[in-house]
Amino acid sequence: MTLTLTVDGPRWRAHLESVAAAHPGLVPVAKGNGYGFTLGRLARKTQWLAERGHDVRTLAVGTYDELPEVARRWDGDLLVLTPWRPWVPLPEPALAPRLVHTVSRLADLRDLLHRDPSARIVLERMTSMRRHGMAARELWEAGDLLRKHPGARIEGLALHLPLGQGGHVGEVTRLVNDYVGAEIPARGTPSVWVSHLTDAELGTLRGQYGDFTFRPRIGTGLWLGERGALRVTATVLDVHPVERGDAFGYRGRTAPKSGHVLVVSGGTAHGIGLEAPTGEQSIKARAATLARGGLDAVGFVRSPYSIDGKQRLFAEPPHMQASMLFVPHGARVPEVGEDVDVRVRYTATAFDRVEITG
Repeated sequence: MTLTLTVDGPRWRAHLESVAAAHPGLVPVAKGNGYGFTLGRLARKTQWLAERGHDVRTLAVGTYDELPEVARRWDGDLLVLTPWRPWVPLPEPALAPRLVHTVSRLADLRDLLHRDPSARIVLERMTSMRRHGMAARELWEAGDLLRKHPGARIEGLALHLPLGQGGHVGEVTRLVNDYVGAEIPARGTPSVWVSHLTDAELGTLRGQYGDFTFRPRIGTGLWLGERGALRVTATVLDVHPVERGDAFGYRGRTAPKSGHVLVVSGGTAHGIGLEAPTGEQSIKARAATLARGGLDAVGFVRSPYSIDGKQRLFAEPPHMQASMLFVPHGARVPEVGEDVDVRVRYTATAFDRVEITG
């Protein structure tokens, strides 16, 4: 009686290996809910990729709080994507040699070097995304500061690029040139840690900057890139026939016509029925939003649950661990204990069970 993510193991693992083989220097990203798989499982799969001989040396997490769950399941380096701030405590000494901090402000760089002169650091440059990062002038000042701290280990430049904004080669070229001009001291070959570049863009940039190592940070494309290997199902917990006008649910809603109310596993505690803005700008997407709003106004909201390929309506808003669906008269009614398909946003869903077959 669970919300279950079932994974076709051989197909999923083959996809992971194909991505790792196509992206030398791959930095898998494991953050948040672990893309639905959990952070621990992704850390173990990153270790598996490294043991299979792929060029995977660093695992990226979103925050410092996520480090404990992955550090004991992955033996390599750990990059924290959220920039370090002075209120973040430094890690225990055993973890420090493996940890790479992202630093996006000159003041934070000074503070971190004061606390840990041997810290491993990537400097984040502001991109057109405008989330975190230093301006070109700050990079120059960072270079001056770092030359006075020879014990620090500078791992390179971090760039977080926007999605769906056209090509990024021109922007990355400008930003890398800023880094070169700042004369940041480095041990060995400097790296550019990048997100959201296409394979073609990575190839072009590697050709332009042969003295840099480009390390693509990939999360969604790695873990969720083979959707055919993933299936989400919920268990039918109860089935109740209703006639038009029958009341049901917490809010005493009435059935619009005869049919059945289904109680299925999965609710707000799992992320079911919780929706984040998509950022879609197309007329079609806006029309869909208006249509959903119209359904909601009259008490009919399309659910992510499908029965025999037909997406069914919520009978009322989801509960914490279960949802109620309305199946009209004439449609097949699943039995208690049967599994039905659910379409979810993996990064916002907490599954009761993850089953990897094969």
